[in-house]
Amino acid sequence: MIKINRLMHTGLIISNLERSRAFYEGLLGFKPNPGRPNFSFEGVWYDIGDNQVHLMVVPNPYTEIVHPEHGGRDIHIAFSVDDVEPVRAELEKAGVPYTMSMSGRAAVFCRDPDGNALEFSAVK
Repeated sequence: MIKINRLMHTGLIISNLERSRAFYEGLLGFKPNPGRPNFSFEGVWYDIGDNQVHLMVVPNPYTEIVHPEHGGRDIHIAFSVDDVEPVRAELEKAGVPYTMSMSGRAAVFCRDPDGNALEFSAVK
């Protein structure tokens, strides 16, 4: 059996670094980690607690895939929040479409500019 110690990071494919940074840093308030090495492709790392989100500007192998409208039924990354209402309000203010959890729990789903699904959950 393989022993897993912790989740280290989630890598997301993006097509436009400037546009994605505006979303992740401007709307979500993420701060770039300056420790990202100089790879052969553009990107940025964000620290989220003990984990990281890595945005990578690389050719997207999923461009032909039709994603479900609700991000909870797609590959997604989930973030813990204290309350989903401020998240919902900020998404509305920014014009970002979202859906609420289909199970009725306190969770909001949206997609970043490249269609990556994000969950903001107040479930502890």
